[in-house]
Amino acid sequence: MPHSDASPLLPAGARVATRFFPLSPALRPYVSTIYLSEVAGTDGSRVEDYLHPEWANLRFIEGDRPLAAIGDSPVIKAPRFVATGPTSTATYFAAGNMRAWGIGILPMGWAKFIPLSAEDLADRMTDGGTHPAFAPFAPLLGALRQVKDVDAAAALIDGHACTLLADAPPDDPAILAAHRALVDDEVTSVADLSAKLSLSERSIERLCHRAFGFSPKLLLRRQRFLRSLGRFMLDPSMAWIDTMDHHYYDQAQFTRDFQRFMGMSPRDYAARAKPILGAAAFARAAAAGAAVQGLHKPAG
Repeated sequence: MPHSDASPLLPAGARVATRFFPLSPALRPYVSTIYLSEVAGTDGSRVEDYLHPEWANLRFIEGDRPLAAIGDSPVIKAPRFVATGPTSTATYFAAGNMRAWGIGILPMGWAKFIPLSAEDLADRMTDGGTHPAFAPFAPLLGALRQVKDVDAAAALIDGHACTLLADAPPDDPAILAAHRALVDDEVTSVADLSAKLSLSERSIERLCHRAFGFSPKLLLRRQRFLRSLGRFMLDPSMAWIDTMDHHYYDQAQFTRDFQRFMGMSPRDYAARAKPILGAAAFARAAAAGAAVQGLHKPAG
């Protein structure tokens, strides 16, 4: 990474848009957002961008299948129903003319809907149409093709997920408590997590790998980075020194984290066009309260 040396602007005549849709109250502890990303008018070219680290997502794609790669993995053509586990590194993607419906799956939602340890799909994507863990969501791919009205399609996704709640396992309150602690910017160490949750550090380690995909130390480091990145996404005119989370010792430490989580330097990232994620950050902040999914505060 980066997968392209170019930093392409939006091709002439191309349009990109991302919309976020309201959730039923029953889904809010489990789903961050239902969203629609559209790219149109590219005339055979592709729009490139990098998606920051995030929780799990399910995406249903119509039109040109995008090219994608998580971290340093090979670039592949994404399946029509692409299921992505939680990530700790950037995802490169290059989209042609497409419509992609997405469901952001929070850690509570992963435990609720997906009969698989989050660690098993961390920093990986899979074909949700063939992977048995995602079979309950697979019918959405065909159903969405039959619905042309976007509000009706969003309601279809919402209703389908709500029906899955009936047969889902009971909630684990420790996951919600851990998620709340992770988005608390004063929780900065595994010892802080242990005190906050009244659990041993070994128990927290097991919980984080199972429900969040990574070690608690890496998760806390990721959250610190995302707090900094989220500020920049909402005001790209800011200098990095001004967006840095106050828990960073210095700019060198922040730069090392940026390289770890985005695969490039802060300067290289700032210089790149962000034709999809740039505008989406504002829409997401307005709809869901946070510019990036990893900063989403869990309900419940």
